[in-house]
Amino acid sequence: MKKHFRMSLLMASSLALILALSTVYWMGCSEKQDVSTGPTTDQSGVVLSKENAAVQAVMTVQERHTPELMADKNIVGTATGLTDDGKLAVLILTKEPISSVKGARTVTSNIPGNLEGVPVVVMVTGVIKPMAVSHTAKQTPPILLGTSGGWRYDLANGYCCSGTLGSLIHIGTTQYVLSNYHVFWGDIVAGGNSRVATAGDPVIQPGMVDISCNAANAQNVATLSGAGSLPSANVDAGYAQVISGMVKTDGSILEIGTISATTISASLKQAVKKSGRTTGLTRSTISGLNATISVQYETECAGSVAFTKTFTGQIVVKNTGSKFLNSGDSGSLMVQDVTTNPKAIGLLFAGSSTTAIANPISAVLSWIGGGAAMVGQ
Repeated sequence: MKKHFRMSLLMASSLALILALSTVYWMGCSEKQDVSTGPTTDQSGVVLSKENAAVQAVMTVQERHTPELMADKNIVGTATGLTDDGKLAVLILTKEPISSVKGARTVTSNIPGNLEGVPVVVMVTGVIKPMAVSHTAKQTPPILLGTSGGWRYDLANGYCCSGTLGSLIHIGTTQYVLSNYHVFWGDIVAGGNSRVATAGDPVIQPGMVDISCNAANAQNVATLSGAGSLPSANVDAGYAQVISGMVKTDGSILEIGTISATTISASLKQAVKKSGRTTGLTRSTISGLNATISVQYETECAGSVAFTKTFTGQIVVKNTGSKFLNSGDSGSLMVQDVTTNPKAIGLLFAGSSTTAIANPISAVLSWIGGGAAMVGQ
């Protein structure tokens, strides 16, 4: 979801993410469970990226069982992650505990303790949603990124919406602001505002939610380019060509500074940080790789459900109490948690109060095409 505000009243309470239990359940049969028939899972002391052979073996098991698992309406995703004692495992993300009473109904899910000898960990994440669309002040150009922003006309149904202008990319010598599809291109029907997002439309800073839904109080910093990635692509991404003089050409991000021009793959237990509109500079660790996640998208700001997109190959990040990512942080760039010129890892776009989801940055740049790359040192 994008950040929604009533034009007459800020109604934060009505826009909170669905509260999810944050308990992680270990589903192994016992401490002595025999996993000799499955891939080796004890991987202490090694880099657990997607290039690691043992990680790849568990990902293969995860992918093989994902279709049958996600037929269960309580299961919102799967990933490759770790048990509490550091063994590789298949993570199963659920809306609710696997055996619980919800109102007048009982929620049950038949989840095994292991898959082909690989341990299974159940994570109760709640519903996974696009993170709405702090770093909210109007800046003097050229602006730094990691700031409030969005489509200039993102107002409909008595609400306005926006998110985060996350980072700077370039194709050749032309620079673009990178954010999410649902921040830049989320209006796909001529409904509450009689228009749809179109290439050439202005992107503003700050976003509508931080200027009382009055675009006259913002400044144009870029114009929409290309087209939105969804529903066809496997990334939630959008980009907008920088208006000359409006964005720092070195791509500096608030509280992070400049980043590296090169990127890096995600790995389990990797320390990460991001700079976003709502929660500012926050830190966490990667808890899952190769995630399959289903996310619902709206027709426009505060609109009806337009479509449900199932993403594959996504990155899962710990988000206890929404302290890493919250409504309004969509479009934030996730980077290494290092002091100088961190490398980009993923583009954050969705989550719950326990879990954040990011597109691998390599997939985002590949979708944009044309040799797209990060602006950095």
